[in-house]
Amino acid sequence: MPARKNSRADAVRTAATQAIEATAGQAAASTQRRAQQLAGDLSQAAGRFRDTLDDLRPPTGDDLRLLHERVAKLEARIAKLEGSGRAAPAKRKAPAKRGGSAKS
Repeated sequence: MPARKNSRADAVRTAATQAIEATAGQAAASTQRRAQQLAGDLSQAAGRFRDTLDDLRPPTGDDLRLLHERVAKLEARIAKLEGSGRAAPAKRKAPAKRGGSAKS
């Protein structure tokens, strides 16, 4: 009869080992999927953050120059559409350049 107890103990030990290995494998796969999801979420958040920083960036000198040119073209088109009977709008002075220090 002692041989039978050893075989039952071995069978229980083997079953327990298999159950633990199966659970560990499932947990590892679940952890890997979650890590991939988190990496994807982090990548998307970083992209949104970069876009937000670009939107908050102040305009460059080139941006302002292009806007000034577009406004001047629109003024000319409006003057043309309003008719040649009216005088063209006066030319605007270029905005004062900003200096490094303010003088009183």
